[in-house]
Amino acid sequence: MSSVRRLPPLRSMAVICALGGAVLLMTGCTNADTARSSVAEAAQTTPPTDTSSPTDTTSPSPTSSLTEDQAERKALVPMAKVTWDKAADTAVKEVPEGKLVALELKRTSADATTSTGSPSPSTPNPAPSQDAPEWEAKVAASDGTVHRVDIDAVSGKVFRTQAEDQDSDDKQKVSDRLGKATQTPEQAVKAATDKTKGTVTGVELDENDDQQLLWSVDVVSTDNWNKTTVDVDATNGKILREHVDRD
Repeated sequence: MSSVRRLPPLRSMAVICALGGAVLLMTGCTNADTARSSVAEAAQTTPPTDTSSPTDTTSPSPTSSLTEDQAERKALVPMAKVTWDKAADTAVKEVPEGKLVALELKRTSADATTSTGSPSPSTPNPAPSQDAPEWEAKVAASDGTVHRVDIDAVSGKVFRTQAEDQDSDDKQKVSDRLGKATQTPEQAVKAATDKTKGTVTGVELDENDDQQLLWSVDVVSTDNWNKTTVDVDATNGKILREHVDRD
């Protein structure tokens, strides 16, 4: 007779399955405990991340609060060694019987040496370098012909004179204004600077909207580099208006 393999009893099979499940359960629990332990260790050894914003202790630059125009005045005005009155006196001497009509402190343009103007016949000097300070003056002859006179604001020397392009009406208007102006530029500047302290950077004979003849005087304060324009009546010396340019 052939031999028949005996199957294990059902109870033995159940025991075996129970033991295998216990082994698997213990293995899973051990892995979970190991994972939790690793996470806890990482949390203890990793330094906390600082999410707060750093405090900026850098001080602002001295010019950070200045506008573009204020910064330009701060750079230009101290470079000018020649005051407005000396520049005006030099300019008027360039034109026979000349009278000052306007004067402005500005930077020398790139075309200063290539324009159609000519050097002063009495002191032929080269133009200052580009962006150097200069006084641009307008001086009128007795017939109202206006001459532009450029003066180096550092050396005080004239480097160009040029007659303006005018028709007869323009010349007559200039002549009439000068005839009516009983206040000199010097008197107008004194009235303006008595009212507003600072450095004079511009003077001009003009008329306002009410057709009042006036001297417009620009005064720059070296405290805040604001420019104040003071309008002085050219016939009686009274202050007509003050305007502060804080730009």
